Amino acid sequence: VLFLQIVHILNMTSAKIVSFLLHPEESLHSLQNRIEFETGISTGNQELLLETGICLDPRKPASQCVIDGVRGWDSYMVYLFDKSKTVYDGPFASRSLSDCVNYIVQDSKIQLPIPQLRKVWAEAVHYVIGLKEDYSRLFQGQRAAMLSLLRYNANLIKMKNNMVSASQQLKAKLEFFHQSIRLDLERYSDQMAYGISSEKMLKAWKEMEEKASQCAQAEDIGYLDEQIMALHTEIVELQKSPYARRQGEVMESLEQRAIDLYKQLKTRPPDHAYSDSTDMVKIIVQTVQSQDRVLKELFGHLSKLLGCKQKIIDLLPEIEVALNNIKEADNSVMQMQGKRQREIWHLLKIACTQSSSRSLVSSSLEGTASSPAATWLPQSCSGNAAPHPLTSLAAPEDGENFADMIRENVNYLELFSSILQEVRQEQNSMMVS
Repeated sequence: VLFLQIVHILNMTSAKIVSFLLHPEESLHSLQNRIEFETGISTGNQELLLETGICLDPRKPASQCVIDGVRGWDSYMVYLFDKSKTVYDGPFASRSLSDCVNYIVQDSKIQLPIPQLRKVWAEAVHYVIGLKEDYSRLFQGQRAAMLSLLRYNANLIKMKNNMVSASQQLKAKLEFFHQSIRLDLERYSDQMAYGISSEKMLKAWKEMEEKASQCAQAEDIGYLDEQIMALHTEIVELQKSPYARRQGEVMESLEQRAIDLYKQLKTRPPDHAYSDSTDMVKIIVQTVQSQDRVLKELFGHLSKLLGCKQKIIDLLPEIEVALNNIKEADNSVMQMQGKRQREIWHLLKIACTQSSSRSLVSSSLEGTASSPAATWLPQSCSGNAAPHPLTSLAAPEDGENFADMIRENVNYLELFSSILQEVRQEQNSMMVS
């Protein structure tokens, strides 16, 4: 019997405790099915929290509910919440009175013998202590809900910081992209008259600029930031609220008064004297009223905690979507930047190719012009004597030099044609890309 594991589940929706004997190696899902049968809360809507606000891990066995060495195996509690509800209707009815205690509450002035009165008052003291303990357990459940909310809030802050950082990086990249593409468009327009032009490429660059302006929408996270900041303020106010702290001082004082009253009765001799229960009934009534008040405040505060938690749960997917949009916009900007830089280097390659081909053609034309002149000009004679008519005819050696020059010019012409063809192909490929 000592090695048995028993888990106590406090249902925060009904303020009732249900206990289960855990089977060896029982899974958490199996325990949840048993909880659903007892409480009517479906397994999908069950949230089981430890006192530290940690939610039970479905991958671990159900024995994680029982922690050895905390306060004893029979005093540790797991708190059950219904995720489909954010408003709890408490306070709930107090624990029922025993027949003996109900007898004196109905008529506090009735006279009872001292021995019998001791028994009735002992049950009354137990009832008062039970009311205080019921509140203490529910307060621990509220505290677990607060700690769980703070864990969700920490995760929200982490995701918000990632979102803000990614948004700032995207904003910086967009500013750089806009400045660089404006400069590129200006320089491109300046050289169009005497350099290289491509209407298709110019249109693509302008489309890039428009697309970058559309990407700027992804960095707008102001609406999410406002919701998160308002939620942070609400959580801080809930932490500062007096209802976030234990409100059982009055009940503790009434408990001590009930104990002292019982001790006074216990010291009286068990003679044939009689006494009424007026003082004890006053304590019982005051304790019930105090519990009603503090439970109303507790469940009102708990509903606010669960409402904030639900807001965080609703915000997390929106932040995830915003992060994905920012990442997609960032990747798009970087791809456009890389594409434009590759096109600029392609233009530079074409410009260098055209420059080299022009210099090659000009040098070949200069060689062609000088060679025939040197070949066909008549040789100078001494004095003013006219040259012999035959001297203007080409000698055999001169004819051979002229033929070599023609072949060389034909080779240059073929090379120039091939260079122009390569340039046209590169321009066509650039326009297609």
